[in-house]
Amino acid sequence: MVANIFVDLPGGLKMPALGYGTWQSTDKELEDAVELALQAGYRHIDTAYVYENEKVIGKVISRWISQGKLKREDLFLVTKLPGSGNRPEAVKKFLKRSLENLQVDYIDLYLIHVPFGFKDIEGDLHPVTPEGEIDIDVATNHVGIWKEMERNVESGWVKSIGVSNFNIKQIQRILNNARIRPVSLQIELHAYFQQKELVKFCKDNNIVVTCYSPLGAPGLGKFLEQFGQQIDMPDILGNTVVTDIAKKYNKTPAQVLLRHCLQKGLVAIPKSVTPKRIHENIDIFDFKLNDQDMEKLNGLDQGPAARILDFSAFKGIKKHPEYPF
Repeated sequence: MVANIFVDLPGGLKMPALGYGTWQSTDKELEDAVELALQAGYRHIDTAYVYENEKVIGKVISRWISQGKLKREDLFLVTKLPGSGNRPEAVKKFLKRSLENLQVDYIDLYLIHVPFGFKDIEGDLHPVTPEGEIDIDVATNHVGIWKEMERNVESGWVKSIGVSNFNIKQIQRILNNARIRPVSLQIELHAYFQQKELVKFCKDNNIVVTCYSPLGAPGLGKFLEQFGQQIDMPDILGNTVVTDIAKKYNKTPAQVLLRHCLQKGLVAIPKSVTPKRIHENIDIFDFKLNDQDMEKLNGLDQGPAARILDFSAFKGIKKHPEYPF
């Protein structure tokens, strides 16, 4: 098993700095991939109710625990409240479903997945209006939702709570009203989009930042095509600065980009279902980028223009008062 390094969360929890992302993976492909990931040494698994794959992950975890290969406390499980659950009375319902799907008694980190809310229509996680727009719930109340999140910590169903895709103003509103402060923010973050102001705000407030799409989301194009969108995906892995550094350390471009995240004190959750890449992505603890190479990678930042996922695939989402960008 490959070693990992850990990030300390407020409250004493330790979060593996390199996790396994599972977005856009389901069924047998994911079952095999999670099995491989656990064999490779991943102990931080990231999912979400809206990914509709919690049951598959739960099946693998349950098998490992029942066979004595793993104890529940060896794992750091992250899942998320869906947009259609973004109202105080829905938090408990969706958390219970996630616990049942994952076949566990508690979640290590439970996140509010997005700051905007959808109508809660059973069986439809992304309801649309007759006009074809996402059926938003403009009454989204972050403080009310957060109070329910806090109750789930007190009940023992979750160990820690945080947010995802929130902006500084939205996080500050929660901080101003929280008894239990958010321990983590999960956001799109990669070499082209380093979100430096938001990262600094989080560090100043003792909030750990987790990077999704740390390799530039090569698979996101397929997701956007479902919604009739086509965009030119950035080839960060092929950037000559990245490839030259990779050659220097005899590592892959992906390993260099992930190491860059970790050396900045961030957590990364790359996703792959390819056995070779699953192993390569966690094999990043036997080298360290020097200061000059860190600066070269820092210099690739292009700011907000490099954001890939702005949720505009959900037609009409920008009308929501809590649209974060």
